[in-house]
Amino acid sequence: MAEKNQWDSPIAFIFAMIGAAVGLGNIWRFSYVVYSNGGGSFFIPYFTAIAVMGIPFLILEYGVGFKFKDSFSNIVRKIRPKFEIIAWMLVIFVFIVTIYYMVILSWDLVYLLSSFTFSWGTDAAAYFTQTVGGSSNLSNASFLLIPTTIGVFLLWIILWFIAHRNVDEGIGKVSKILIPALFILMGCIVIYALTLPGAGIGISTLLTPNWSMLLDVNIWLAAFAQIIFSLSMGQAIAVTYAGYLPENSRLIDNALIVIASNSAFEIFTAFGVFSILGYMSATSGTPMVQLVTEGTGLIFIVFPMIFNVMGPIGRIMAPLLFLAILFAGITSALGFFEPMLNSITSKMGWSRKKTTTVLAIIGCAFSLLLTTGISSYLVQIIDSFVNEFGILLLIGVQCIIFAWVYGLDHIMPVLNENSIFKVGKKWSFIIKYLLPVVLIVMWLIGIIQLFTTAKSFEIIIDLIIIIMVLVFSFALTRIRPRSE
Repeated sequence: MAEKNQWDSPIAFIFAMIGAAVGLGNIWRFSYVVYSNGGGSFFIPYFTAIAVMGIPFLILEYGVGFKFKDSFSNIVRKIRPKFEIIAWMLVIFVFIVTIYYMVILSWDLVYLLSSFTFSWGTDAAAYFTQTVGGSSNLSNASFLLIPTTIGVFLLWIILWFIAHRNVDEGIGKVSKILIPALFILMGCIVIYALTLPGAGIGISTLLTPNWSMLLDVNIWLAAFAQIIFSLSMGQAIAVTYAGYLPENSRLIDNALIVIASNSAFEIFTAFGVFSILGYMSATSGTPMVQLVTEGTGLIFIVFPMIFNVMGPIGRIMAPLLFLAILFAGITSALGFFEPMLNSITSKMGWSRKKTTTVLAIIGCAFSLLLTTGISSYLVQIIDSFVNEFGILLLIGVQCIIFAWVYGLDHIMPVLNENSIFKVGKKWSFIIKYLLPVVLIVMWLIGIIQLFTTAKSFEIIIDLIIIIMVLVFSFALTRIRPRSE
């Protein structure tokens, strides 16, 4: 690996990793997951999932990346050449995440600009459907949502501008600016939200425990799923970023800092989200159950409705929220983009700038295909399939490759060398036995739910993704590395 691809300090790495982990899911998904899975009682499976899966697997990724200091595809190839195609499958799936993630960021960019004039009007749902995200009506696929299309184009230019530089000059510097700014912005939003009339209603709704739900296996699966997606686990991001670390880095300590920061951010944000929802419930008389939702419905429909009735303070809160989402999204998108960028650069022998340019053109072209009148429907289909089918399965496969084929005994000395905290037999047991079983069970349940509820159009999209991933993975595997 080229010497220039190195963080100038552990701080740059930590901020970049926090940026990759803290994303849209922390802001618009976590609070809903807590609310719908037992309220306050959900924190028992949540922290269990962090201890059993989040911490052990992230430590594994840091160890693998730091030991090999190579692209993800090359690492797997060195362990067992015939497994290289598996590495490319994962890297391509994560690149697909980048493609649709940029579309969601474009929606946010449109709302950020709209928040200065409240151009979404009194019918926030209609504004999202007609102007920004479209609907599930397939007849709307014939036209583009122009604001979203322009936003996608601009955001890919920004991503290219940051990513084409070496990691410390690009991702490192941007993360050191955007992550503190994100935390400050969200801190202002949450602190003010806690002072709103009705905030107590929202927080009570969020935290009221339903202890009986702890006996439901789906609650535990929801906790593990939240940790996977919240930390961007197993998506080759941590492996890639850890490969840029200088010698004598404290790997385990860094992993704990990232996980603690990620969890603190999403829990803190959940208090703000539900405080604002409680305010809306108290002032409008709308029951909380009618306001609580997740994803695009929460951010792009419910929140604009709330800002409309907040008066002058809404004019301040709205831009701050959409700016915070943009900062969180950009740092996460850089993380999703990096494994593909690093792997192609290594495989083809290209410069980082050339690889970034080629991938940005390809990524932008596919993102633009998702800006039609069915934009949000397409993003939902792809997001569900890529995460529940592709990435979840490949995380389990990584456990097997790194723990069983390569061997954890080769990784533990690297992890323990400079870290204050150490790993040993318990960590090894979790990685080798417990995690593969949990992940495979989650994958099977997810696949059954995915395909039993999917419509024919959704299955067609899923099949197209499978074919494209297999074809490109096979083609990239067949290419002989330029270094040989």
